[in-house]
Formats: sequence, structure tokens, C-alpha cells
Amino acid sequence: MSAKHFINDPTLLVNSALQSLTLTNPSVALDAENKIIYKRPSNGPSQVSIISGGGSGHEPSFGAFVGTGLLSAAVAGTIFASPSAEQVRRAITSRVDTDKGVLVTVMNYTGDVLNFGMAVEKAKAAGLKVEMVVVGDDVGVGREKGGKVGRRGIAGTVLVHKIAGALAAQGRSLEEVYHVAKLTAANLVSVGASLEHVHVPGRAVPDPNSAESLQADEVEIGMGIHNEPGSGRAKVQLPELVGTMLSQLLDQNDKDRAFLNVNSNEVVLLVNNLGGVSVLELGGITTEVVKQLGSWGIQPVRILSGTYMTSLNGLGFSISLLNVVNTDIGGPSMIGLLDYPCEATGWSAPIQKTTWEARNTATREDTTGSDQSIKPSGLKADASRFSKALASGVQAIVAVEPEVTRYDTVVGDGDCGIGLKRGAEAVLKHLKEKPATGDVVVDVANIVTVVEKEMDGTSGALFAIFLNALVHSLRVLSPGDASPQVWAGALKQSCDALSRYTPARPGDRTLVDALYPFVEVLGKTGDLKKAAEASKKAAEDTKGMVPSLGRAVYVGGTGFEQVPDPGAWGLASFFLGLAGIKPDEEGWEAI
Repeated sequence: MSAKHFINDPTLLVNSALQSLTLTNPSVALDAENKIIYKRPSNGPSQVSIISGGGSGHEPSFGAFVGTGLLSAAVAGTIFASPSAEQVRRAITSRVDTDKGVLVTVMNYTGDVLNFGMAVEKAKAAGLKVEMVVVGDDVGVGREKGGKVGRRGIAGTVLVHKIAGALAAQGRSLEEVYHVAKLTAANLVSVGASLEHVHVPGRAVPDPNSAESLQADEVEIGMGIHNEPGSGRAKVQLPELVGTMLSQLLDQNDKDRAFLNVNSNEVVLLVNNLGGVSVLELGGITTEVVKQLGSWGIQPVRILSGTYMTSLNGLGFSISLLNVVNTDIGGPSMIGLLDYPCEATGWSAPIQKTTWEARNTATREDTTGSDQSIKPSGLKADASRFSKALASGVQAIVAVEPEVTRYDTVVGDGDCGIGLKRGAEAVLKHLKEKPATGDVVVDVANIVTVVEKEMDGTSGALFAIFLNALVHSLRVLSPGDASPQVWAGALKQSCDALSRYTPARPGDRTLVDALYPFVEVLGKTGDLKKAAEASKKAAEDTKGMVPSLGRAVYVGGTGFEQVPDPGAWGLASFFLGLAGIKPDEEGWEAI
């Protein structure tokens, strides 16, 4: 687990985070003493007020869900601890409108139920109309283990908040809002999984070798949002993990967990980030969940994916399914209430109802511009010699990949060699599948397409710009024979074109250091071997050269004194192979 935090004082952390909500949403205020976020008074029509809350550490739940169309107030405890009954009572009696009544929603944890329940009873005793809904959507702990406590409340709770908040905003009665909130809670199932427990700021760091800590390749299935254990641990990849989680949610033969028969024609999917999963990885998880739901015959009508209820920086996610049913109040529907607009910083669902219901499946399949045929130029070269020389050059790149990777590990992020190798192997494959034509403009243009598809990063962009410029320059010099002088002239023009897009020049410790000498010597001598040797010497000379551009600038250290520039070394190796200089010839491995 990560035990490093920018704010290590838990009290300061909670208080400052609550304060931030008033900075990002001008319509909410903070009762700092009682840790209550509430909607500022306005001249709008009176409506049922909805209050929720719980321990801090689950942000954006609950404070960031306060706003028009969602919660009226949220009460925060310390990290992973329920707020007191007095805090909740203060929220009910003095921080929200009570004219139309108050609905309190709380997740099924003993401290929360007792403290919120006590506050509700106090408010009722004072003559206020208050109802309370307890949400328990987690199936991670089955009936046998859950016993009288019942299911825990986790991320599905936010769907109860959204639906109830939208209904209240439409002016419906407390009885109706309470009924629909209970109905929503009764039609929810959720389950989580995490790769690690979380560290609470201010607490001692647990022993990583203790039984509580997960091994590097383990996942806790059914983990709660307070580090609680779930149904077990496993060593599985994502597809198997998702399969297990969906079985716990949907398998009606699992009598310990078959809490809900998800049988509606409309199902809502919520994939929730527990706090520490990257946006990139959460996207991959969402795709896997949706794909596997299809095998259960479920095509969700709404898919929400994002950070709704966290466990601090928990390295996990949860899946929630809402079985959409008739609200029995004469409309609106649960889907309509989910789609209803709100103004709360924590709610992330920007896709409008009309967009979902349009079910637009149109795509653009036109490939013009990348696969269109290239017009012959009449600039000729021996096709066999062209293919043989090019194959020799890219084979040299493949052979030198370990060296380039080692150099880039010292001065960069270690991906330069792999990127060059990937492009080289793609070119080799292309040469086998599509032999050269003998028209150098056509043949180089075909190579450009391969490089653009297979090589990414800065090097890929530089090569693509250079090669596109080379195609243009060769076409300008056509027709005729592609002599060394023609190639040198076209290469010189390509260097000029490249210089318009990058400030890199010889001496900056980049692949340009190996490129320019090759072009210059080829232009002066017309000798490919001499040009390649000049490129190799220039690449060698980048060892010890202080970097001016690229990742090496901010990697820092003295690595640049130990190795040549990886890109320059890879390019020089290509030129050596192109010239037919073999690895066993003198000077090849001078570095």
C-alpha cells in the first residue's frame, strides 16, 4: 500500500477537503464545527430535503453530492468513522428546509445506522417529518457470514441518492420520495475488489508481511470500503476476476448471495473507482464488465464509469447493478430520474437522455488518405537492391534493440529500443508481403504508412515527418534514376522540413546527431558506407554530450556521460545495416 500522503494530519485533511467543496460549488456552504456541507438558502420552491453522510475517506461521497437535484446536506465523520448523532440532528433541524419533510439515507454500517437513527428519532420527537432509508447493496459478504447485520452499503448508494434527489427536485412528496428511495435500494446489488488495503493518514504503517496484507499477485474479492475483508482472496487476471464478481451479483443458484434477481429489461451499470485505479485502467475494466454482462443477457441501458465512492486511494473497483422497476407513483421512471439534471461536483454522468436513447451506431469507415494508391513518380531504382538494403537496415535495428534499450534505461524511460524494433519488424513484414516496385516514391510512401501505424512516441513522430517530407522531395526530383546525389538532395530537403517542427540540431544529443552527418557525407561523396560511418561516429560522440532536448534533460544524473544517445545509436545502426556493414566488421561495437 502507499503510505505517503501530502497531508498527514487526518483532522486537517478532512476539514480542508470539506472547505474545498465550498470553493468548487458556490451554492454550498460548510458548517465547520459540525462538518456539514449544505445547500445555501435560496428563493426556489420548497422541496423534500435529502440528507446523507458517513465517515470521511469515501469522497466524492457524500459532501460532493450536495447540490441542486441531489443531496440537500451531507454530514461527515472522521476518516472511516460515523458522524455523531448530534451532528446529524443539527443537519436535520437547522441546515435544510423541513417544510416538505426530510429523507435521511445512510449506508448499512452499525455506527452510521445508530447515529443517524438516533438523530432521526430526535427530529421526529421534535415534531418534524423525517424518514430514513438504510442501503445495503454489497453481496461480497453472503447471508451466512453477514448474519443479522445484513449487507454492507457501498457504491450503489449513490444511485439511491441521485434518484431520490431528482424526485425531490421535482416537488414530489416525502412519502413518494421515501417509497422510490426504498424501491431503488431494494433493487441494487454491488460487489468490490481490491489489490491492496489502504493506509489511513495519521495511523501507523502496517507490517507488509502481516497476514492482513495482500501478496503482490493477490486480489481481495468483495473487499469493503473500510479495508474490511470480502469473500476471499485469489490470484486471477481481470477477466476471471470480473467473471467471479458478476457471478456473485447474478447467479441465482448461489443461495448465499442471490439477494436480487436482476431480470428487468432495463439495467443500469455503475463501475466505480475505489480511488487508486487510473482512468486508463478503469476504462479497460469497464469494457471487460460490459462484455461479460452480455453473456448474462444484459445490455445496460445506462453505463456510469468513474469515481463515485472511494476508499481513500484504494487500488480497486466495484460493480453495481440497478434492476430498473416501475416506481408505482405515476412517473417519472428510475431512468428518467437518473438522467435528470443536477448541480453537484461529485456526480459525473454528462451524457444526456436524448443521446442514450438515440442509440446511434453510425461510424466513419472512409480510409481515404492512408490507404489510397500512390501515384507513380517515374523515379526509378533497382527494386531488388532497394528491398535488400532496406531489409538489412531494419534487421540491424532489431539486432541492436537490447543495446538501445539499455542506453535508454540509463537516460530515458527505456522504451526507445522497443519502439524502434516494433517499427523495424513491421517494415520487414511489409517487405515480405508487398515487394518493392522500383518506383522509389511509391516504395518509400508505402514504408511511411507502416511507420505511422506502428511507431509511436517522439521518435515515431520525427521519423514520420522526415519520411513524409522525403516522399515529397523525391517526387519533386522525379522522374529519372534515383542516384546517390538524388537521394542526398531529397534527404537534405527532408532535414530542412524536419527542422521546422523540432528545435533539435546536431549537438543537442538526439537522433538528429546521427542523421545530419549521414546526409552531409552522402551529399559530398555519394558513398553510402562513408555516410554510414560518419553517422556512427557522430552517434558515438553523443556519449558525454549534455542533453538539450528530450527526456534525458529532466531525468538528470550523469547517465549521459556513460552511454550515447539511444535514438542516435539506433539510427546509426540502421544506416550501417543499410550500407551493408556487418556486425563483425571492425568498429561496429565501439561503444
